[in-house]
Amino acid sequence: MVGLSGLWMPILLAGVLVFFMSSIIHMALGWHNSENPAPPQQDALADAIRPFNIPPGDYMMPRAGSMKEMGEPAYLEKVKKGPVIFMTVRPNEMNFMGKQLGLWFVYCLVVSVFTAYVTGRALGQGAEYMAVFRIAGTVAFASYVLALWQGWIWWGKSLRYMLTSSADGLIYALLTAGAFGWLWPR
Repeated sequence: MVGLSGLWMPILLAGVLVFFMSSIIHMALGWHNSENPAPPQQDALADAIRPFNIPPGDYMMPRAGSMKEMGEPAYLEKVKKGPVIFMTVRPNEMNFMGKQLGLWFVYCLVVSVFTAYVTGRALGQGAEYMAVFRIAGTVAFASYVLALWQGWIWWGKSLRYMLTSSADGLIYALLTAGAFGWLWPR
């Protein structure tokens, strides 16, 4: 067993590697560029909903007030008539990337801490590189990928989005596994 205090270097390195690789993936490679297209007549739609002054948050439409209401003809007609929408409204601000990037880096470190915890409980000091790689990679993959699929199952995220995001997560898991395997205490 290896404690978290003995794994601070792979925790930090994995977090930094994933942070920089995600920047490369999203800014240079462009495979996510077509995932959130504008709706038809974007400006007209924005003009139409702006007067409602919808506060930031997550919304769905139509929205039934209860399970019973979901079976009522009036609600079923709203669904049939459409549109069926799941949407997130964000604050009207231009410089939100700094906050998101900071939170993303913290998230990468949190994934690395959980990876260290599980791998450190499963393996002792001097474990072979591939043993560390397998366990750390599995934990990191689960952390970066598995919960994303709920977006496809429940919220209608596109399959393309899920596959590209899963590919990202696989890359992040491999980087994390490599960092832990390389810097595992001997």
